[in-house]
Amino acid sequence: MKVDILAFGAHPDDVELGCGGTIAKSVSKGKKVGIIDLTRGELGTRGNKDIRKREAEEAGKILGVKFRKNLFLDDGFIFNDRESQEKVIEVIRLYKPEIVLCNAIKDRHVDHARASDLVSSSCFLSGLEKLKTAGGKDFSNTSWRPKHVFHYIQWEDIIPDFVFDISGFLEIKMSAVKAFKSQVYNEKSSETETPISSINFLNSVESRANNLGRLIFSDAAEGFTSERTMAIEDFDTLL
Repeated sequence: MKVDILAFGAHPDDVELGCGGTIAKSVSKGKKVGIIDLTRGELGTRGNKDIRKREAEEAGKILGVKFRKNLFLDDGFIFNDRESQEKVIEVIRLYKPEIVLCNAIKDRHVDHARASDLVSSSCFLSGLEKLKTAGGKDFSNTSWRPKHVFHYIQWEDIIPDFVFDISGFLEIKMSAVKAFKSQVYNEKSSETETPISSINFLNSVESRANNLGRLIFSDAAEGFTSERTMAIEDFDTLL
């Protein structure tokens, strides 16, 4: 299945928190979107890999994506090495996305920046015709390079290169985020508190979207950084 957008996250819930509204809006416009989780989040303080798998499946349904897959890299130990690159390259060549969304270029969690670098490198390498992956399948040896690689914003307040208007889709985004009951604020939970399990963090996700929306005279938005200079065909394409 060829998709329009392939969103990568180091852990289940990264995509929802970083670009859930963008995905929901894109799906509503008929775009085919898939999610790839690099790890199962098995080192997370709260929950476990099985719980997070169920939560990820529920969140994917809320966003309306075509599929969600996991590459089973080691949580906490994501590296931009050849073995990991080939796993990412194979899914890029399988789904042939025009746009790839991935982790922030800098963030509190060590996996996030590493995942950002891994996916970015893999998108470039995927376009090399002479590169053959160990899998040896037909699709994995057919080169494909996405047109764009965009990095969503996570914990750090990185200044975006552009923002994506998600007016009318913030509620869906927050529903998908809250599907990860083991991770975000849950008044019924007795597990150890973490930086993202507070009500303050949950509120900050919504308030960031509202503030980015304010900057473009809209209700809500999500910010991204771009690896290359963006271009417009004419001024009429600007909001």
